[in-house]
Amino acid sequence: MKRVQMFLAGAFIAVGSLYAQSSDAEWQMEVAKLKETIQSDPAQAAEQAEQLIKGKNKKNVELLTAIGEAYLQADKLSEAQMYAALAKKANGKSALASVLEGDIAAKQKNAGLASQKYEEAIYFDSRCTPAYLKYADIYKSANAGLAIEKLNQLKTLEPSNTAIDKKLAEIYYLKNDFSKAADAYSRFAMGPTANEEDLVKYAFALFLNHDFAKSLEVANMGLKKNPRHAAFNRLAMYNNTDLKRFEEALKAADVFFNECDKADYSYLDYGHLLEELKKYDEAVGQYEKAVELDPTKTDLYKNISSAYEQKNDYKKAIGAYHKYYSSLEKEKQTPDLQFQLGRLYYGAGTQPDSLTINAEERKQALMSADSVFQVISEAAPDSYLGNFWRARANSALDPETTQGLAKPFYEEVAALLESKNDPHYNSALVECYSYLGYYYLLAIENPTLKAEAKANKEKSKEYWSKILAIDPANATAKRA
Repeated sequence: MKRVQMFLAGAFIAVGSLYAQSSDAEWQMEVAKLKETIQSDPAQAAEQAEQLIKGKNKKNVELLTAIGEAYLQADKLSEAQMYAALAKKANGKSALASVLEGDIAAKQKNAGLASQKYEEAIYFDSRCTPAYLKYADIYKSANAGLAIEKLNQLKTLEPSNTAIDKKLAEIYYLKNDFSKAADAYSRFAMGPTANEEDLVKYAFALFLNHDFAKSLEVANMGLKKNPRHAAFNRLAMYNNTDLKRFEEALKAADVFFNECDKADYSYLDYGHLLEELKKYDEAVGQYEKAVELDPTKTDLYKNISSAYEQKNDYKKAIGAYHKYYSSLEKEKQTPDLQFQLGRLYYGAGTQPDSLTINAEERKQALMSADSVFQVISEAAPDSYLGNFWRARANSALDPETTQGLAKPFYEEVAALLESKNDPHYNSALVECYSYLGYYYLLAIENPTLKAEAKANKEKSKEYWSKILAIDPANATAKRA
């Protein structure tokens, strides 16, 4: 309802400009007084309206529709309809009367009738600007293409009318077409007809279109007018972060979090910036505050896990990811999310030697990785990733390749990828062939496999040759 009221208020202002063209300023002043009286003293207002339309004004369509709009703004629909009927009787082809009828229909939430009446107004007067704008308002959510088409028709008639650009920008923004929204905003948002909200949306449209430099320029313009404005400071923080200007981003963040008026912020904003600055512990602190404020935001445990992973603290990364994953409903616990858990276990098992993990913990991490990737391979048999990462995990469990733990998995992946015959998989195939070629190369020297030495040599050569067929310059394959 509030949106409809705002829409109609804007509509009345637009139509009011048409009334202002009349030479009879006296009745315009009286209508202004009438607006004040309608709510406080309806009987007196009705009497004033009747006096206004006596004599020469009886067929004054501008006056009749102005009174009708005044009643409509006061939610007096029956009176508004009465004056719309009088205007129609005075001139059956009046665009203003049709616009008023459309406004009444819009107030009644009858979008079909409202659009019909606005079309009628345009038929009676092809330059009836309010009818075009209101028609676009009717369809901006339900059929944005129709709304844009109507506005472009008006644009050809009034190319310098910034009200059209403003409406186009609003519609493109609503439909997430940020490139066209930014283009429309650029035609008026920096000028005198724009308000602060227009400037904010222009800057956001630019940001969402990844034009960070221009978005920052617009945000800084807004900050010159209002240094404590939350949205402009947020955009300054975001844009500087994406432009890798981290010191400026921190300054903007400090203002945003500590000085802005009515800043509706989340700790996620600050956490993201701190992650970019590689201040991972501080980032985790911000994410944890966000979860404390709203325990339903369990997806933030994924951010916490990511921050810990980036500082190679895999124990905490795994713990946080488990919290995230277990918080999901069963149907949302998909293989791609499980894959990240397996990758974290693999990272824990293959990270460089440090005090954070011992040999037994490393082995357990790799075995856990193998278990996760096994589940993924069974859940998604058409994907090579489950077995591919099982191969990697088992290769790490057998770093000297003496047991050949990874062999069956690399063989299975190689067979699957060869059947796809797609060069996108060449790098994965090279990894498979490299392991298998090396495995058979070692088998040649294995005293327990002397009988198979010749066969193993040929098998090894076969895999290195397959690599050279993919990558003729591969130095390892040539050397082997």
